[in-house]
Amino acid sequence: MVDKIVIGERELTAFCEQVLMKLGVPPQDARVTTDVLVLADLRGIDSHGVARLQRYVSGLQEGYMKPTDHSTIIRETKATALLDGGQSLGQVVSRKGMELAIKKAKDTAVGIVTVRNSNHYGIAGYYTLMALEHDLIGMSMTNAAPLVVPTFGRTSVLGTNPISLTAPTMKEKPFVLDMATSTVPRGKVEVYNRLGKPMPHGWAVDESGKSSTDPAKVLNALARRLGGGLLPLGGEGEEFSGHKGYGLSLLVDVLCGVLPGAATGLQVYADEKKPDVGHFFMAIDPSAFRPLEEFKRDMDRLVRELKDSPMAEGQPRIYVHGEKSYARMEKYRKEGISLGPKVVENLRQIGARLKVPWPGP
Repeated sequence: MVDKIVIGERELTAFCEQVLMKLGVPPQDARVTTDVLVLADLRGIDSHGVARLQRYVSGLQEGYMKPTDHSTIIRETKATALLDGGQSLGQVVSRKGMELAIKKAKDTAVGIVTVRNSNHYGIAGYYTLMALEHDLIGMSMTNAAPLVVPTFGRTSVLGTNPISLTAPTMKEKPFVLDMATSTVPRGKVEVYNRLGKPMPHGWAVDESGKSSTDPAKVLNALARRLGGGLLPLGGEGEEFSGHKGYGLSLLVDVLCGVLPGAATGLQVYADEKKPDVGHFFMAIDPSAFRPLEEFKRDMDRLVRELKDSPMAEGQPRIYVHGEKSYARMEKYRKEGISLGPKVVENLRQIGARLKVPWPGP
């Protein structure tokens, strides 16, 4: 049995773009949506990579994702804006939102843009990496369908609600934090299910609220709303500070849901035809606080201080967030992107239905 299938970034990108364009997505918007998916695979976040293409195909075919951009600015000040996504593709709306936050940060030092009535936007880090291109600090968050149980609960109420923050450096790799506020994202459970492997204890709970290692059982219970779900960052109960991950997830829902007037908690995806996902984007200009070169120099110093600190026994090195992903990007761009056989088969089937030939093996 083949463990992985390798395909070039260019070929994979072209395939996904063609699939989206077949469904009425304009070329530029197809490129943006594809860029987010492929970047996830390049950076090793395969739970949010091209394995998710079927989600967008279904959304476009069923009508709850609009193929063209219907987003509009509802309210705006010099430093802030509220966008209504118009049920457009989340990646397209979100890139527009982050671009606006960056523009405002250049004008006023800080730009904050919130979005309501949107869809799944992919990896949070895609948007904060945009800020790095302008030597800005970037922040991105989104709420999501209820998959995470609150501490001491046994029914999912909150989403995996990711947070990303990036900061520019001088010589070191930029700081790139991109994390779910659950122990793992749902996609990681799906990966284990596709591989037919039991998942580690502490990732998710069954209908009783107790830890489970059966990914199929957990996914089935989530799909049918039978109870159970993913655990917040830290895990079960308070012993390993699961309540802190629960708090972070709730923080995201406040900024992405309550602040822009999007759905929150159980209401996100309560109506399958109108998910009403909310996003939050922020860009900060470090030069508003101190000279940019000094900020970047001190970021380098902090990174080196961490990496040069004593390592735990048996460990080869200490990493700073983003380093592993940059290394994986360099490798995959040279050698091709590694995909699981089930992901490739799903992409083949999508292509066959839409008459887009699969370009790989």
